Amino acid sequence: MDFNLTNDQIRRREQAAEFARTELSTDVITRDHAGEFSRDLWKKCADFGFLGLCVPNQYGGSALSLLDTILTLEGLGYGSRDHGIAYGVNAQIWSVVECLVRFGTEQQKQRYLPGICGGELIGCYAMTEPDSGSDCFSLHASADKSKDGYVLNGTKQLVTFAPIADFALIFAKTDLTAGRWGVSTFIVDREIDGYLAAPVQHKMGLRTIPIGEIVLQDCSIPEQQRLGPEGSGASVFNTSQETERSCILASQLGAMQYQLEQTIEFARKRKQFGKSIGKFQSVSNRIVDMKLRLETSRLLLYKTAWLREQGDPNMLEAALTNLYLAECYVQSSLDAIRVRGGRGYLTENEIERDMRDSIAAPLYGGTSDIQRDIVARLLGL
Repeated sequence: MDFNLTNDQIRRREQAAEFARTELSTDVITRDHAGEFSRDLWKKCADFGFLGLCVPNQYGGSALSLLDTILTLEGLGYGSRDHGIAYGVNAQIWSVVECLVRFGTEQQKQRYLPGICGGELIGCYAMTEPDSGSDCFSLHASADKSKDGYVLNGTKQLVTFAPIADFALIFAKTDLTAGRWGVSTFIVDREIDGYLAAPVQHKMGLRTIPIGEIVLQDCSIPEQQRLGPEGSGASVFNTSQETERSCILASQLGAMQYQLEQTIEFARKRKQFGKSIGKFQSVSNRIVDMKLRLETSRLLLYKTAWLREQGDPNMLEAALTNLYLAECYVQSSLDAIRVRGGRGYLTENEIERDMRDSIAAPLYGGTSDIQRDIVARLLGL
C-alpha cells in the first residue's frame, strides 16, 4: 500500500474542505436547533459533485476510485461544521447510490442516478423495523406476488431521509419460509398509493438531516421496481453494508482533524496559573491521545479502502474501521470539551454539537456491539 497521495487527491480534498467551509458552515446553530434540513445546501453539495463521486460518468457522476471518494469526503468533514449534512451525503452515497450502481438495471440507473447526482432526487435505505434492528433479517415487511408485480406491506423505522425522500429502497420478504434468502429489495416511489412517510422524529444530534418512519399499506409496484433478483435482498444488504461500514465515517475523520487543530490552538492561547494550559501534562496528554486516535483511524480507513480496490476481502477491516473510528470520534469529542472546560459546554462555541453528533457514529451502519461480533466471528471465535 502506497501512503503517498497524488497532487490531484490532495487538491480535491482541499477543494472539498474549502467548499464546505464557505458554503455549509453558516447558521448551523440555528438550523441544528430547529432541526432544519436545507434543500438549497443539498443542491450545492450536488452541484459540487459530492453525490456523484463514485457514480459512472454516463449517469452524471465523476467515477472516482473508492480512495479518491473517501479523501473528498474527508475534506467535506474537515470544512463543514454541519455534520448532519456531511452524514447525509455519506448515507446517500454508501447506501442508496451503492445499491443502485451495483444491483440496478440499466433502466433503474437511468431513472434514478442522474437525479441523485443533480440533487433533484433523494433516496432512503429502509431495512430497520420496530422488531428487527441488529437482527435485520427477522423483518416482517412483506412483498406478495400479484398479477403485475408485488404488493408491499410493513413499517420501517429509523430511516435517514424518510420524511422527505423521493423514493425508498425497501427490504421485504417475498418468501416467508426461506429465511434471509427469502428477502428481496424494491425501489418504491413516494407518490405510490399506500406509501406513508411519518413526520420528522427529533433526535440528539445530526439534527439537520431528517429521520423517520415509512409505513407501507398495500403498495402495488411493478416487477421492474425490484432491485436485483428475487431473494437477493441479503446479498444487496450485505454488499452495501460492507461498503458502508468501510466508508461512512470518512467525513468524521476530517472532523476529527479539524477538532484536533482547534483544540491545540485553544490550549496554546488559554492561560491559567501564568502559562498556557497545553503546558499542563493532563491537558497535553489528552491532546496527544486525540492525535493518536486520528492517525490510527486514518490508517485503518485508508487500508480498508485500498483492500477493496484491490478486490481483496475486507469484511474484517471494514468492521474494525467502523468500530474504531466511531468510538474514537466520540472520545475525542469528549476530550475537546474537557480541554475547553465550561466553554466547551456552551452551544455558542459549537463544541458540544460535535459531542452530540458523534454519539450516533457507534449506532448507524451496525452498532459497535455488532461490529465486535463480526470481528470475533471472523477471528474464529
